[in-house]
Amino acid sequence: MTLGDPIVGQVVDGRYRVDARIAVGGMATVYRAVDTRLDRVLALKVMHPALATDAAFVERFIREAKSVARLAHPNVVAVFDQGADGAYVYLAMEYVAGCTLRDVVRERGALPPRAALDIAEPVLAALGAAHRAGFVHRDMKPENVLIGDDGRVKVADFGLVRTVGDVTNTTGAVLGTVSYLAPEQLDDTTAGAGPGVDVYACGVVLYEMLTGRKPHGGETPAQVIYRHLSEDVPPPSAAVPGLAPALDALVASATARDSRVRPQDAVALLAEVRAARAALTDAQLDAVPPGARAADGTSGSENRTSVIPRSAPAGADAAGVSRTSRLDLPPLPPARGSGRAGGRSPGRRRGIVAVVAALVVVLVGAGVWYINSGQFTRVPSLLGQSEQVAKKRLSDAGLDARVTHGYSDAFDRGKVMRTDPAPETKIRGDGPVTLTISRGPRIVSVPDVSGRPLAGAKAALAKAGLSAGVVHKAFSDSIARGSVIGTEPAAGARLRPDQAVALQVSRGSAIDVPDVTGEDVHEATADLDDAGLKAKIATRRVQSDQDAGTVARQSPADGGQLGEGDTVTLTLSKGPKMVAVPDVTGRSADDATKALEDAGFDVKVKHSFPFIDDTITVQSVAGGDKAPEGSTITITTNGL
Repeated sequence: MTLGDPIVGQVVDGRYRVDARIAVGGMATVYRAVDTRLDRVLALKVMHPALATDAAFVERFIREAKSVARLAHPNVVAVFDQGADGAYVYLAMEYVAGCTLRDVVRERGALPPRAALDIAEPVLAALGAAHRAGFVHRDMKPENVLIGDDGRVKVADFGLVRTVGDVTNTTGAVLGTVSYLAPEQLDDTTAGAGPGVDVYACGVVLYEMLTGRKPHGGETPAQVIYRHLSEDVPPPSAAVPGLAPALDALVASATARDSRVRPQDAVALLAEVRAARAALTDAQLDAVPPGARAADGTSGSENRTSVIPRSAPAGADAAGVSRTSRLDLPPLPPARGSGRAGGRSPGRRRGIVAVVAALVVVLVGAGVWYINSGQFTRVPSLLGQSEQVAKKRLSDAGLDARVTHGYSDAFDRGKVMRTDPAPETKIRGDGPVTLTISRGPRIVSVPDVSGRPLAGAKAALAKAGLSAGVVHKAFSDSIARGSVIGTEPAAGARLRPDQAVALQVSRGSAIDVPDVTGEDVHEATADLDDAGLKAKIATRRVQSDQDAGTVARQSPADGGQLGEGDTVTLTLSKGPKMVAVPDVTGRSADDATKALEDAGFDVKVKHSFPFIDDTITVQSVAGGDKAPEGSTITITTNGL
């Protein structure tokens, strides 16, 4: 039993007919659809039903529609409409026929610099418009760069868009795709996401176009995260020898781990891209990377837009504690006049003053150091490390470790998924650090619902954290009609929460449908009732060779199978159609036969004895009279 997409073939909100699924992401699925009101093809982005109940995700979805509508840029995928239909929250968007940049890199591997820059420029133009309008995309990656069949480049999926300066983080999670997340998105206690995160992601995308692979690989998302936090993006020429130094400099500028060193926004990076292009020769721009087709096109979990757990931001230090302060020294005591009896010499007095001043400076400096740093220890970055390694590093730093556990899709089982306080936070003395160790993804077992009524089975699935999927019906001799025969996947299978489970529901035992054609209504109804079936009489009657008032045809026909209590539709006869019989006396037997058959009758020729010739002298129904269509007319030839 295969599970089809339940929305394909439906009309959403009474307007959008869904024709096919074209993409699936971490938070929504995109379909090709037709706006039946305007008769145009568009893309319908539908939020996953499991997220549609989360007010924060719905708000983010609606924010995408409003943000993109405000941009109205030729390199941004337009949003036409936004709405909800039951469990479906959707965006109606411009449909771009073509492919994604991910498809291009997967098929061709590394691109010539000219092609890479030709794609980067419109992408940065779109993001620059967003940045200047006050928005940050936050999930730039090749999957969100669409390349139309006509060569146009458009940026899609502003689903994680956020207003610049909005640093509210109530969920304790950072959203994005690990291969393209800037270090500050992963390890920033303020949870800020300025234009620099898009600049960093574009630098990673440019590196991937020039080399055919990501700068930081890893078997798990956690490993990729750790490398983004601890390693610089390597120069593209290290992977593709011969690339111009200007391209290395461009990637290095965009992917600087310190956001303050990067171009301030996409507009600034676009200016650097154009300057780099102008500095390159045609030979450098059109250089074909060696082994361009050898790029690894696999798409692992690090390519998905994910929710990556992160500890909540630590509270701010007390005012002034973590800032460099200006401390004024107390004025020196006034010097005593010289030449008086018993006074100290000026040289000795100046020496004492210097010693006192130096001592004051040392004490004040030590005090400032202690206030700002001496009494604090920085929490090391431990994300993605094993529990044992994390505990050792904390111990080496003079900190105590406490351990809790949680579920995570981004971090492998046994790895640190969160620390509290967050990495690089200053804590007093040897204060404790809580390590949250991943249990891996949360897994749900499919409950055994066989034999339960359909409503009870759906309730049991919901209680287990799963949803009811497609319902199929089948005959069963052992399961009562309307109860569940089984599920797909079967009971005991382990799934992630909110996944759909298909249900097979019993139609009861199979019943062979009896043949009741030719019977009157009462007799046919009784025969069906005896078989455990119900009769339904069609309102329209038809002409047939059955007598008027009897059953002319039935659906399903004789030989079909139904479940107990199912309905057989009976169509009653109006009787045969009466047709005027042509007069064929005096004609030859062949001519008479043809005339009668053309009129819709069967013909039987009877030869007189002794036979004289084949002229017809008698017909069983006189010419001009009417007979049932399809009935037999007997004609007799000439004889004595």
